[in-house]
Amino acid sequence: MNKLPTDYKRVFDRFDEDHNGMISPSELQRCFRLVHNDEMLLEEVEDVINGQLAFEDFINLMESPKEDEKVEDLKKAFRMYEMEGTDCITPKSLKRMLSRLGESTSFDECVGMIHEFDIDGDGVLSFDEFKVMMIC
Repeated sequence: MNKLPTDYKRVFDRFDEDHNGMISPSELQRCFRLVHNDEMLLEEVEDVINGQLAFEDFINLMESPKEDEKVEDLKKAFRMYEMEGTDCITPKSLKRMLSRLGESTSFDECVGMIHEFDIDGDGVLSFDEFKVMMIC
């Protein structure tokens, strides 16, 4: 992968809500609830990250060979949501795709969904931000 450690640090800090330098199972659980609008049992989260996840472990998780295998599938999914030729997911394109999937979501709700993972604050999701969202 060609991500810089500073990119990973911004993502890690976003998940580390209490800023203690670790991602706890409860922080990962909140992230899952936010992204999937579903409750994941704390025991299930603890199976994913045995204990707390330090920054170095986070980098290893993000760069694991298994993760590389998923990148092509994620790229295909990203292309379904993005506006053609923009290489980003906008609130409008997200609303359009969710409508196609049978989800009734307002434009403002789509803005909020994007905001949660918009690490650089530009109002849209890049592929890297989308990947983080899907991993969570």
